[in-house]
Amino acid sequence: MNLRKAEEFILAKLKRDLSPTLYYHGLHHTLDVVDAVSKLAQAEDVTDTESLTLLRTAALYHDCGFITTYQGHEAEGCRYARETLPQFGYPAEQIEQICGMIMATKIPQTPQNLFEEILCDADLDYLGRADFDPIASSLFEELKERNFIRDEAAWNRIQVSFLESHHYWTKTATALRQLNKQERLNSLKEIVSHYSV
Repeated sequence: MNLRKAEEFILAKLKRDLSPTLYYHGLHHTLDVVDAVSKLAQAEDVTDTESLTLLRTAALYHDCGFITTYQGHEAEGCRYARETLPQFGYPAEQIEQICGMIMATKIPQTPQNLFEEILCDADLDYLGRADFDPIASSLFEELKERNFIRDEAAWNRIQVSFLESHHYWTKTATALRQLNKQERLNSLKEIVSHYSV
């Protein structure tokens, strides 16, 4: 599996073809998830080269479906991984593992193994980070651009509901991010409590 070539290929494709109005799901998000996957894998004692290659590839491809569709992008990303990864020496069995990781990130998340848990946690790492507010704002702008949401009050209610239902899967992410995420949830609930019904 030639990770370097696959990485060059998919990053160039994302840079060229992702919509500039993907304020949250842009190339910067993919790179953020790749970085988080590497850190989580190390902390979870996933150190062999093949496993790290599969995780990194899944992180690189996990949102490439946004190039052609907004809803159902996970399945589209898998289709594209199956179409393009064989040219970089990825066997069918490994591609299916990568697709399993990508599909696990669909909300609500449904990871079935440690690799899928790592990618799911990396994908929503920001929920428990200090840069939560600007990242959440970029998602709000992206959804507003597509008329999926009308105003900040509706957005804050959605965030409360989402944060209440979300949980981290790996021990590492839970230890690193849960407390901050809970603080964000508490402050958003406080904001929402002042809205008129």
